[in-house]
Amino acid sequence: MSTQFTRTLNIINQGDFPDDTTLMLTFEPIEGLYKDTYPVCWRVGTFAANRPGAMIVTYKNQLAYTRPQVLNGNIVSCSTWQNINVGQKTTLSKTSSGAYSFDGVSAGKDGYLIATNNCGDIQEMSIGFETTPGMPPNQVLYFDNIGQGSNVTTQFTPLLSAYVTSQYKQTEILRGAIQTPNIWTQDLATLKETTTLIFSRNKATGQYSLKPVEFV
Repeated sequence: MSTQFTRTLNIINQGDFPDDTTLMLTFEPIEGLYKDTYPVCWRVGTFAANRPGAMIVTYKNQLAYTRPQVLNGNIVSCSTWQNINVGQKTTLSKTSSGAYSFDGVSAGKDGYLIATNNCGDIQEMSIGFETTPGMPPNQVLYFDNIGQGSNVTTQFTPLLSAYVTSQYKQTEILRGAIQTPNIWTQDLATLKETTTLIFSRNKATGQYSLKPVEFV
């Protein structure tokens, strides 16, 4: 069973942006990017021009498979979900009346999370993480066109990337490459429980950065 942990990021800007500036955070899949695995825009925060601001986000590594509800390319909720740990597997099923459910978890493959489609038709699933027990998970990776009897087999590392872009909405499924370079990528498991990052812009080059306080 995975060791449970929580990571909180305090992202601070000290008021040095000449224009309103939007920061977008998304988790990077290990494999299958934009082929059968799609990141989801996890968090979006806009910092006002010439004013200090903050954005606080929290990740908890209690993972879950979900059957997402998608509207206009955005994940708005999920029909059902199942908490799962690395090395476990589960199965998604559908009743004759159209109700979805997962069948609990059992031992699977070391290092992987596995979910099988047993609904009798093509399905979609996502991986998320629990923030509040009993409430729907935050969904961060999306999978579609999953055939009957097919598996979603995933290695998940909480590799979080930050981009300066206002192109995306929170919970939007990212179907193609992000058109701006990322300014920061970090495996959240390697951080302390709480990390403060300074979000700033170099006046000479116009480049943005996200750096831990101790390195600023």
